[in-house]
Amino acid sequence: MEMAPALQAAPSSNPRTVEDIFKDYSARRGALVRALTSDVDEFFGLCDPDKENLCLYGLPNGNWEVALPAEEVPPELPEPALGINFARDGMNRRDWLSLVAVHSDSWLVSVAFFFAARLNGNERKRLFNMINDLPTVYEALIDRKHVRDRSGVDSSGKSKHSTKRTSEGQVKRSRVVAEEYEEDEEHNETFCGTCGGLYNASEFWIGCDICERWFHGKCVRITPAKAEHIKRYKCPDCSSSSSKKTRL
Repeated sequence: MEMAPALQAAPSSNPRTVEDIFKDYSARRGALVRALTSDVDEFFGLCDPDKENLCLYGLPNGNWEVALPAEEVPPELPEPALGINFARDGMNRRDWLSLVAVHSDSWLVSVAFFFAARLNGNERKRLFNMINDLPTVYEALIDRKHVRDRSGVDSSGKSKHSTKRTSEGQVKRSRVVAEEYEEDEEHNETFCGTCGGLYNASEFWIGCDICERWFHGKCVRITPAKAEHIKRYKCPDCSSSSSKKTRL
């Protein structure tokens, strides 16, 4: 993706409700997760130590950028960690990415609570709980090392659901991404279509039979029990598109 001007780091709107602030947080978080995982080579290349102080921004439209910080003081929003590019070649790449991830998590929370300053205590508590239900950027980065239980049974003794693939690699039956995959790499680039979170084998996931994207069950309000009765799952976006076409 192209580097955008630092000015674009400013929000496209001013979210005021708990739901709108969480939506803004989720979009920014998803962008940062992609920058540090699936887009990591591009991100690494943009962080040239010979350039000026650079920051990593997650934007409310779901994109990310490496750009100079805002010049105005105080800035319109809290700023990310300054000068992340200077340490790029001075430390182990994984350690550097982990450090950027931790600073990114701190920035995401500061932006969310900057918007939440006018909320009451109960609303801020609800917002924090919604944020805390998502894996952090740091957790998404290191999640590939997550040790999976390949027994097919969770701690409660209930069987895990699984997705079987044909020899061509196509999903035969879109259901839950299971812990039964033998290779961690098979889903290490799978992101939730709603929150942008990286695949985690310990969580319930469901795949859309239309757009073939994957989602946390909690993000689309689908439980394992409910999934058992769904023959053809449509995600919220695909369901919305179908409804519009029907009305037309």
